[in-house]
Amino acid sequence: MKLDPTKLADWQIAQEAEKTMKTVYEVGETFGLIKEELLPYGHYFGKIDYRAVLDRTKDKPDGKYIDVTAVTPTPLGEGKSTSTMGLVQGLGKRGKRASAAVRQPSGGPTMNIKGSAAGGGLAQCIPLTEFSLGFTGDINAIMNAHNLAMVALTSRLQHERNYNDEQLLRLSKMPRLDIDPTKVSMGWVIDYCCQALRNIIIGIEGSGNSDGFMMKSKFAIAVSSEVMAILAVAKDLKDMRERMGKIVVAYDKKGKPITTEMLEVAGAMTAWMVGALNPNIMQTLEGQPVLVHAGPFANIAIGQSSIIADQVGLKLSEYHVTESGFGADIGFEKFWNLKCRYSGMKPDAAVVVTTIRALKCHGGAPVPVPGKPMPTEYTSENVGWVEKGCGNLLHHVNNVRKAGISPVVCINSFYTDTKDEIKKVRELAEAAGARVAVSEHWLKGGDGALEFADAVIDACNEKTEFKFLYELDMPIKDRIEKIATEIYGADGVDYTNDAAAQLKKIQADPELSTLGLCMVKTHLSLSDNPNIKGVPKGWRLTIREVLTYGGAGFIVPVSGSITLMPGTSSNPAFKRVDVDTATGKVQGVF
Repeated sequence: MKLDPTKLADWQIAQEAEKTMKTVYEVGETFGLIKEELLPYGHYFGKIDYRAVLDRTKDKPDGKYIDVTAVTPTPLGEGKSTSTMGLVQGLGKRGKRASAAVRQPSGGPTMNIKGSAAGGGLAQCIPLTEFSLGFTGDINAIMNAHNLAMVALTSRLQHERNYNDEQLLRLSKMPRLDIDPTKVSMGWVIDYCCQALRNIIIGIEGSGNSDGFMMKSKFAIAVSSEVMAILAVAKDLKDMRERMGKIVVAYDKKGKPITTEMLEVAGAMTAWMVGALNPNIMQTLEGQPVLVHAGPFANIAIGQSSIIADQVGLKLSEYHVTESGFGADIGFEKFWNLKCRYSGMKPDAAVVVTTIRALKCHGGAPVPVPGKPMPTEYTSENVGWVEKGCGNLLHHVNNVRKAGISPVVCINSFYTDTKDEIKKVRELAEAAGARVAVSEHWLKGGDGALEFADAVIDACNEKTEFKFLYELDMPIKDRIEKIATEIYGADGVDYTNDAAAQLKKIQADPELSTLGLCMVKTHLSLSDNPNIKGVPKGWRLTIREVLTYGGAGFIVPVSGSITLMPGTSSNPAFKRVDVDTATGKVQGVF
């Protein structure tokens, strides 16, 4: 059956393709795995024993390393995952052994407005339903590990209230920690977008003191958990265990941190994560291996798949393509200055995905709204809007060049794009020193991505001069200023009183002051205001609080009104998800 993405929804294409997809053992053989290194979950996907693979291939040179990033997206997204799959399929058509690494989708976006990030059209990974709905249970393990820390904290608060010091030592073998219930930095997590859980009261008592400790609390989305960030950056189980014990849950009444190690829960938290440390494997529509591991958002977290997945991909592939969340101001910046720093891996090229739709939006067209009809301005030619919007594209190209990496602009082509609109993008991007490829992977799969693949192969043959934007011994304020001015284009940085006090305390601590910087900022603008498009001028970044993720190794400056718990829209995707009761097939997941 010929699959036509102009007539079929992504989930329909996936279900048709799944009828003839390879088994996980066939994909593993393509990838260069031996049977014992595969841990199957059914017939078509599974996990990889990364320790066995990395030990077996330790003397093998790495393949080429490519990061996929993008322009500042519209609320609809511009197809980074689709382009990642298309590139791998295009490289396959050129006879190259290629693999991808992407993040596991969160249930929040999947059941809300964004979808599962499997790609789309004829450039996606399968099996779609399993990928989108829980997969091998990694996010469930993260939720259990994270929430266990909160169980340890809240029960400790209750027992410290109910017992004196002698009784505490006798019952728990722990001295009083003197936790300040008003200075609990951690909350609970759930893998949905639920604005009703952003601020809650827990521990409402019934009779006596047995129902818990009443206090303010909160929920965040699971993928924002520090445990998820640790999964993304951990190099092995020993590293994960050490990081798990450094998670700061709260502070005592003297302002000193209370860690999971102090609560004696870090070991049990790590126990939940042992299986999750093995990366998952599935396949593109054309049968190439796709590694799926970790799922942090880029606007509120590190926004990368795991270091481990990339290490495996680089050892087993000629070309390994990894995806970073959102635009080059957020996802790529964290790939560059956090992931590459912690892993020691250096990229050979970076792809900046753009669409004519996004450029029109940055050039003055009405902002498209998910769930509503596309404004007619996007289906008629307007070279002027495209030209003006290219300012945003070139800003991101320059961000990539600052890292010393060869940029490739991928025009993720829509059938409504015109020759003159595409010509203008090519003209401006090439003048800025980028390679440019028009790719029709959504419509044609790997056959539509040949120009794209050729441009990436060519870029990978160019010598790079990779360098970090900042060093970790630079004062934190200077690092924030550097990212804000050089990567976002701000005139400077302002701090609320709370943020200034938090930053001063962190800077004074020699163990915290040299942690990496993981910025929290809207993905819908280069600025901290999601409504300002293009390349904003004359603005200053405002930092409203500064968090510390000791286990992940991050200082986290938070800007704008962004929250760690997104909200569900009035027209969420779950309304269109159902099950065919005759076949058991899930319908409507995209």
